[in-house]
Amino acid sequence: MRSEQLKGHLDALLVGVPEPGALHGYAMIETLHVRSGGTFDLPSGTVYTALRRLELAGLVAGDWSEVAGRRRRTYRLTRRWRAVLAVERQNWRAFANAVGSFLRQLA
Repeated sequence: MRSEQLKGHLDALLVGVPEPGALHGYAMIETLHVRSGGTFDLPSGTVYTALRRLELAGLVAGDWSEVAGRRRRTYRLTRRWRAVLAVERQNWRAFANAVGSFLRQLA
């Protein structure tokens, strides 16, 4: 799936990945890929740009660590995002149901 198709939904997907712990960016990309059955195969530039935007908005927090001599940034959800996560999930379900209902009517 092209990253353009996820526009407007990528942030919600990314903030759902590290729950309940923290993950580094590449692990988030791999988790999205696996959990979607291979559908989401996003370029790292797209994901890291979104993570930076979410961090600036205070929705995720990033920390640097060193593993096997390499620095990597690990992301975790902030309390601010956790406060709205249930609402975001409810909004997504309503949107997905509405789109599904519409598409079923076309068949």
